[in-house]
Amino acid sequence: MSTEDAPLPAAPVIPGPPPHLLVIRAPYYRDVIDGMTDGAQKMLESAGATHELLDVAGSFELPQAICFALRGPKKFDGFVALGCIVRGGTDHYDHICRETMAGLMNVALQHGIALGSGVLTVHSIEQARVRSGAGTHNKGAEAAVAALMQVAASRRLGAV
Repeated sequence: MSTEDAPLPAAPVIPGPPPHLLVIRAPYYRDVIDGMTDGAQKMLESAGATHELLDVAGSFELPQAICFALRGPKKFDGFVALGCIVRGGTDHYDHICRETMAGLMNVALQHGIALGSGVLTVHSIEQARVRSGAGTHNKGAEAAVAALMQVAASRRLGAV
């Protein structure tokens, strides 16, 4: 299924108290990340969840910020990571994409957290704008749904 034919999922029903999530943003491409943030916030609000925002320098720093949050006194039921990596003319793109995604998965598995990944890995800024706009293909909204579904699954399985 591609972005073009994928319907935007509905906000899931979360059992128990309203979940509280941390949305971590890498606003290097501000307009793209702002659009994804709008989509994520609307989805979280429609599910009755509360959230906080935290900005980091770039996508590479997203996994580190989640680790910082896990060590801090605030408790979060889940996390949404939002970033955008656009291919350039060097190998840097490949390294940052690989390490960012591996870092997010490693943190999620090591700590057993609910995580929705909204990190775009695109060939052009135009592709990113299509995936971050107000239409039905907003990857920030999809990442929020993924995080909420993971929160629901962890509660259902008694993992929290």
